[in-house]
Amino acid sequence: MNSQKIETQQSKFSGHQKVVITLLALTQFTVILDFMIMSPLGDFMMKALKMTTGQFGFAVSAYAFSAGLSGILTAGFADRFDRKKLLLFFYTGFILGTLFCALAPSYPLLLMARIVTGLFGGVIGSISLTIVTDLFPLHMRGRAMGIIQLGFAASQVLGIPAGLYLANHGGWHVPFVMIVILAIIIAILVLRFLEPVDKHLATMSDKNIWHHYRDILIQKNYRIAFAATALISVGGFLIQPFASAFFINNLNVKPVELPVIFLFSGIASLVIMPVVGKLSDSIDKFKLFTIGTVWAMIMMLVYTHMTPMPLWVIIIVNILVFMGIMSRVTPASATISSVPDLTDRGAFMSINASLQQLAGGVAASIAGLIVVQKTPGTALENFSVLGYISVIIMFISLALMYRVSGVVRSKNEI
Repeated sequence: MNSQKIETQQSKFSGHQKVVITLLALTQFTVILDFMIMSPLGDFMMKALKMTTGQFGFAVSAYAFSAGLSGILTAGFADRFDRKKLLLFFYTGFILGTLFCALAPSYPLLLMARIVTGLFGGVIGSISLTIVTDLFPLHMRGRAMGIIQLGFAASQVLGIPAGLYLANHGGWHVPFVMIVILAIIIAILVLRFLEPVDKHLATMSDKNIWHHYRDILIQKNYRIAFAATALISVGGFLIQPFASAFFINNLNVKPVELPVIFLFSGIASLVIMPVVGKLSDSIDKFKLFTIGTVWAMIMMLVYTHMTPMPLWVIIIVNILVFMGIMSRVTPASATISSVPDLTDRGAFMSINASLQQLAGGVAASIAGLIVVQKTPGTALENFSVLGYISVIIMFISLALMYRVSGVVRSKNEI
């Protein structure tokens, strides 16, 4: 029995599964880069558009809030279409929204562009996770999600340094143009090589869209998973919007040195994420989540209390922080994806993603209210407060994930 279990867990991806993972990782790369690039460009954008920290925090959260709304609206019909067509529809809207960002000449227009981008881009992650859940059994899902989430690492290794380089030489608009060009190429690849993902349609009933939506929300186990997702997002996102401004104004990092920090952090993530994915498939997922959470709580306090120090020290601390945060994401995603039934999966993932985005938007807004910069170029104040809040929220999310893990165990899936 044990040998059969080991053999199953070591099963290899099929050719089509490899294609799916690659395409989804590429789409995630552009979507995550579009979202993540706002943080390192924060100092550039606040100066160029004369934004306060509060306005910038709202510009970041506007994407998240619109993405959350989109996820909720999508939930009712997410299980009624071929997931490939759904992915292409929202990815096309994401490309247009990012183009509007590149062309925005003022803060109000930038805000509108971020809302449009969020309406489409915020759903893509949930569609990708739904496709993975449909096509990969649980014992392979951690590895699959770990690889797809390499889009985050790749955005730091390739995207953010390149974006910062372009911003330094051509202005903050140029990185968004880069994302648009890449996304168009990837959309063509998805159209050409991704096979339809529509087996779930055979199990669909004629249930009214709003009744389907209602039935998702009234299930206690689903609500526990939703709460866990929201808190995981808040705990990890509080410090992110002002990271580059913190580096420059509090730690005396030069703008031209920012790409180096993100480059090394991304390289480290390229190594960490596949390892975490494999561990998720070989040891208890909640145990791995617990280890990652404790590590993240410790490093979050260290990170938010940093003072000016050598660049290499800042790089190491930044890597260690992301190591903790990323070690939570993969086991949590793999576990939560096992909660819904097949007929509820698309709707569940849409609502889950929307709550994740809304929670991120709330976190960015809260951070923008707590962090203060009295005049441009001066140190950010109250940044350490974000660290304390983050630790408290991470602790609560640990308790919720324990309950989610129990739900999945009761279904005999892990």
